Amino acid sequence: MAVYIRKHPLEIPPPSEKDWLKDDEEDFFLQDPDRKRDALPQPFRMINKLVMLVFENAMEIIERREMLREAQKLKVQPTKCFPTAEFQVTGRANCLAVSGKYIFVGLSVGLSAFKVSDCKEVCAWDAVKTEICAIHALDLGNECHVLLAVDEMGLVWLFCFHKESFVLIKILNEVEDISRRSTCVEVVLSPGGDYAGVLLQDSTKAWLEIYRLPKDSWLKEMEKSPGAAAGLACRERRSSWTSVESPVSANKADAKLSLPVLLLKVKPPKPITGSSFKSPLDALKKVDDDSMLGLGYNHLIKDSQWEQQEAIFCSTYRDYLEAEGERASKEEIPRHATFHFLLPSWILQVGPEMKVQPGVPAGISVHWDGSHNFCLYLLNRPLKEKVDSDPKPDVVWPCAAPVACSAVSSCSRYLALACEDATITIWDKHLGYPLSVTAILEERLIRSIYFLRSSAAASDETPCPGTDPACPIVQLLVLCTDSSFYLVKAPRAGKSSITLLADRPEDRNLAVSAVVPVLAFPSAALVFSWDGTVSLMNTDTIQIVYCFSTPPSHAVASPWQPVFTVDIVNWCLLLRGDKQQQADALAQSRASHSTIFLFDFNSYPLKEAFPEEPDLPLKSLQNLPWIERCNIFLRDRQQSLLGLREQLPEYWSRLQAQAAAIDKERQSVKGQKKP
Repeated sequence: MAVYIRKHPLEIPPPSEKDWLKDDEEDFFLQDPDRKRDALPQPFRMINKLVMLVFENAMEIIERREMLREAQKLKVQPTKCFPTAEFQVTGRANCLAVSGKYIFVGLSVGLSAFKVSDCKEVCAWDAVKTEICAIHALDLGNECHVLLAVDEMGLVWLFCFHKESFVLIKILNEVEDISRRSTCVEVVLSPGGDYAGVLLQDSTKAWLEIYRLPKDSWLKEMEKSPGAAAGLACRERRSSWTSVESPVSANKADAKLSLPVLLLKVKPPKPITGSSFKSPLDALKKVDDDSMLGLGYNHLIKDSQWEQQEAIFCSTYRDYLEAEGERASKEEIPRHATFHFLLPSWILQVGPEMKVQPGVPAGISVHWDGSHNFCLYLLNRPLKEKVDSDPKPDVVWPCAAPVACSAVSSCSRYLALACEDATITIWDKHLGYPLSVTAILEERLIRSIYFLRSSAAASDETPCPGTDPACPIVQLLVLCTDSSFYLVKAPRAGKSSITLLADRPEDRNLAVSAVVPVLAFPSAALVFSWDGTVSLMNTDTIQIVYCFSTPPSHAVASPWQPVFTVDIVNWCLLLRGDKQQQADALAQSRASHSTIFLFDFNSYPLKEAFPEEPDLPLKSLQNLPWIERCNIFLRDRQQSLLGLREQLPEYWSRLQAQAAAIDKERQSVKGQKKP
């Protein structure tokens, strides 16, 4: 039997600090007397503790994942929907777009066009062997489509697709001096294809360019010269892939098609600095019109006053500023903006001297990152030889916090703003007043917002669900940066509500990479996760009803940034998938082919999962007589006033309580100052 031998003698030693026991050796007498070896010396004990800590953390993670798997098994599994069709493209597919009966694919070597009906290729363009990273397409009618493509160098290519042929019209940001080249950040096509917006930036600044597209001239010119694209390097069938072709410059076709006209150039707002005005009269001279709010440049605050106010603020809140870190001493000019094309409305009123066409955008809304101002610009401007490089906005909405994101409904009637303080405002542009002002109580940052189709859908004759009083609730889907998302319901009369659809996932693989509304069904939204799952959620019941899955041999390509598009005309989902052995990024970049899967919504029983309320025989507001339109307007206003009247007592009681609290605090401060 092994005997544990004490280190210290039996007699009581004299008190000495050198012989005192350390904290980790105080319980040495409680050790097992049968063990043959003593406790490990330092630093091996610390290493042992760290190794055991790693094992304990690993076991906790394993147990947590096992609990999540067991909970997932207990849940009702959604029905899996497999693709109804698939087709392969040569090269890596970077982006997808659907316009009419054609599918446009941006590849690593150019563009390709396929038919939606049979998924067969009809045309390809690779004259300059450039990689297309983003593409936007729109049907102009008469077998003519307009395309905006952005390549890997940030160049914006404007195409016209006519009778299964690509016609290059112009490179919008092409310059002769390569040192002055600008790169494209984002492109947007207006509904109807009348305008195009391009957000550009260089090494020092950013700006927004708005172009007017002569689509009527293109249709006439295509009819007169059907062979305008004959000289382009465009193959109409893949069978001629191996044929040697010399890429011909598209300038020959440029002379036969009208070029877009630069209409507007918007720059980001400059930081507000000290005033140089000596009197209020000097500031008033700089104001052109007193009917609107400006950007805040014409003020009377001096630089010394700014510095004094900054010093007072820093001294008052020094502890909070030190905890948050050092503040930026110099305000930077924003380099990214979000913009939307808007139809005429009460918010964006057009003067009587300007002609407005139905269905044609009358203005744009722009908000830059970090800016409190939401600016609106009119598009019905006279064409000038030199475009104004710094136009003033026609309408300015100052917000209490910087605007984080915005959204416009498909009918362009509703406008939603989400600020960095999680405040969400939904505006009815036709009536000119906000439907809802809500906020997410949790401290979360809003990433993006989307309008959903209401379950109380109107008839097919209605231009947009929710336009008429028969659809009294507007739904907004809010996605936060931590992958949680909410549903905001804004009724015409009454309080709005916020519902948590999905909280922040504990597993990182379940993080949400993208959320897209499906306007073909009421209260439907597609949810893309990092683990490659594509789910269809019913926001009314907060349930995942269907799951779109690729075949077992394939997986969703780059699930953190999926390549997909939703066609609301043909009711289908297009999704890129790669083979399982090409899961890593290097294999995907070297892949010679990509597979596009098509999910036809008509092939699945989706209508049963998204029931609609009975439709009402409504007509479009644009087709109603003026008397009926005025009656609808007055009825809507009356309903909104009734809802506001019910809320006034609550607001007044809150105001009185806040005033009483402020008065009580002042009285307590005065009582402390008295000796």
